[in-house]
Amino acid sequence: MKNWWLFTLALLVLLTTAAHAQTFSVLYNFGTKSGDPLDPGFQGIIAQGRDGNFYSTTSNGGTALSGDIFKITPTGSVTGIRNFDGTVECLPLSGLTLGTDGNFYGTTEGCGTTMLGTVFKITPGGSFTVLHNFTNTGDGGIPNAPPIQGTDGNFYGTTHGSLTGGGSGTVYKLTPSGAFTTLFQFDGTHGEFPAAPLVQGRDGNFYGTTEQGGSSGDGVVFKITPAGKLTVLHNFDTTHGADPIGPLIQATDGNFYGTTEKGGTQSSGVVFKITAGGTLTVLHNFSRLTDGGSPFAGLVQATDGNFYGTAASGGSDEFGTIYRIKPTGTFTVLYNFDNTTGASPSVTLVQHTNGILYGDTFVGGTHGQGTFFSLNVGLHPFVSLLSTSGKAGQTIEILGNGLTGTTSVKFGTGSASFHVVSDTYMTAVVPVTGTTGSVTVTTPSGIRVSSKKFRVIPVISGFSPTSGPDGTQVVIHGTGLTQATKVTFGGGQANFTVNSATQITTAVPLNGKTGKIAVTTPGGTAISSGTFTVFSGTLTGSCIVPVGHECATGKPVFGCPQGQPAITPGYVVCGLIQNDVPVDTSRRCQIPNLTLEGYCLRTTR
Repeated sequence: MKNWWLFTLALLVLLTTAAHAQTFSVLYNFGTKSGDPLDPGFQGIIAQGRDGNFYSTTSNGGTALSGDIFKITPTGSVTGIRNFDGTVECLPLSGLTLGTDGNFYGTTEGCGTTMLGTVFKITPGGSFTVLHNFTNTGDGGIPNAPPIQGTDGNFYGTTHGSLTGGGSGTVYKLTPSGAFTTLFQFDGTHGEFPAAPLVQGRDGNFYGTTEQGGSSGDGVVFKITPAGKLTVLHNFDTTHGADPIGPLIQATDGNFYGTTEKGGTQSSGVVFKITAGGTLTVLHNFSRLTDGGSPFAGLVQATDGNFYGTAASGGSDEFGTIYRIKPTGTFTVLYNFDNTTGASPSVTLVQHTNGILYGDTFVGGTHGQGTFFSLNVGLHPFVSLLSTSGKAGQTIEILGNGLTGTTSVKFGTGSASFHVVSDTYMTAVVPVTGTTGSVTVTTPSGIRVSSKKFRVIPVISGFSPTSGPDGTQVVIHGTGLTQATKVTFGGGQANFTVNSATQITTAVPLNGKTGKIAVTTPGGTAISSGTFTVFSGTLTGSCIVPVGHECATGKPVFGCPQGQPAITPGYVVCGLIQNDVPVDTSRRCQIPNLTLEGYCLRTTR
């Protein structure tokens, strides 16, 4: 019995160790080959392409030492796909965003027609197009971050600006064809010098940070609508962090998470959580010597629900760290850089669909020009969705591994039609029966689950009847209605029954008002294009004589003034005329002293 307990204890220790085991690997030392990309620094956003490889930028290296766009495989094979010439094109600090067209989008901090930077598009094969040249004539200049693609298909981004050019920064919108619109110009009060890319929240608004400005000069967190209305959600004050440079992310709990480079109790930066309403909580204060400091990079929420990030300095060897932090704030250092494996990691980590985390360092490594590394913490492969919301019938792009031979794709509980393009890329159509939840892809090697939930957006295509009093039965038609949680008539909440994904049966509530019908699901709220007219319980107004008969004065009915009684005096008060047509013909009224019957008209509320 004693030996059995010893064996059980040993097994538990072994399993616990295995569960928390992680493997760090240097995959490539930048500078190994002539013309290599060099010194990858922030923002340097790393994007996974349709082919399963990574794409990013460096502001140094390439044949002209003016920056490079490069591809690197998950095993560490590097290919330069665009060398910047240092005159027309230079300093691509941003990193890249994968668009739904399969191309990548980014910015340059310098060069362009006025030396204030550009927004560009590049194909995986290297075909390069400048979409916009910044001029600081209302559009800003010196962008640090790549634009992101919004749910409307347009791109949204920021320019950083500077004290010597480019103003205090801007937020902009750019169509895929290059039509540019400035949405907001920062003024110091609302923040200045936004360095990070935006993130689009589930509410359709964009969220971001500025490096400086605000009430204390330490930067802000802001929300901006697609139309350009900006709201400051939080002013940093050093105590709760200062100088946020890395991007925000919206986590599975709906809150936003990020880092600040400075501030906090140890003046080495913080990790924070902020609600969409602006309530900020510091989850961790960095202590430079123990867990690192100066976190330039943002966070990635991996498929285990935890956040992973890097600190550019500090740690046991003073060259930076990789850390994990749970949503509750529990913080763990996973790796200390020692210069030989890299130093000053400044770029936000990315989780590949194979489950492994990847990143790069600004300097260090064999040639002192940075490294590209992986950290395997034992997470399973998954699928990544290029769009995380859509309506029934919409085509969604999916990245993954081992997709060849896929036999099933489901959006929540609804089976979808799909097309496998390659082993790492496929498309699927949101089914009418789709529900908000995870997307699951059944492959020969197992089921792949999406890293984020997909929201099936509800749609109301019509309803009948279009008017009626309290209690009138109404049938609503549309798509994405399966998970309906609320139905309203002009704001008044109604009882309802979900008949199918395309139909709801309901009744006009006692507090219903004339207005739009709305259906709410976990995927959003659908608003009817048409208006439902709610009649009150009482009848007021005029008794309308059918066309062809005459008023008491001898005038034909169609000549009577609208809303006036058809017979005076002694008429029956029961309705109002609208455009010479009775609103409600369900009730009739008797006109005194005549044998004619007219129509009662209901008033609306």
